[in-house]
Amino acid sequence: MRILMIAALALTMAGCASNVVTDYNSATVFGNYSSWAFADNPQDSGFTSLDDARVRDAVERELNRKAMKKVSGSEADLLISWQIVPEERLEQVGVGLGFGFGHGNFGWGLSAPPPVREITEGKLVVRLADRTSGEVVWQAASRRYLNENQSPETRRELIDEVVSEMFSKYPPGLN
Repeated sequence: MRILMIAALALTMAGCASNVVTDYNSATVFGNYSSWAFADNPQDSGFTSLDDARVRDAVERELNRKAMKKVSGSEADLLISWQIVPEERLEQVGVGLGFGFGHGNFGWGLSAPPPVREITEGKLVVRLADRTSGEVVWQAASRRYLNENQSPETRRELIDEVVSEMFSKYPPGLN
């Protein structure tokens, strides 16, 4: 029973963990910002990727909810940029095997670790920069990842959820 209670508590605490991390310039007066535009991407090839379009739609929807006005880049208070940062991680793809012998407090054992493979996932980072100073005033990074195995619908839902949670923490200090 004790183990069941500990497991339930651990799951509850894990459910309360935030899926995004935010950072901001504490000297910034966020009430001075009322308009925004997407920043030019210097790596832009002229095409918008599928994930870029999903991120753009989600960011635009969230800023509309904040009653911020979308304007041209030369008139905007804030310039919005984002990046999907690739991260490598190891994933266990099986089970390890082992055997041992002995009795009492003594014995010998031998085991083999489970097979592991390296996968690449993408972490979404969104930045808001003051247009006049060119300095980033707020940024958010997701703790949930996009990977190549996700369906288009799953990717869209994940981006929508993460961007919504990011902007639930903007402007800082109101939560």
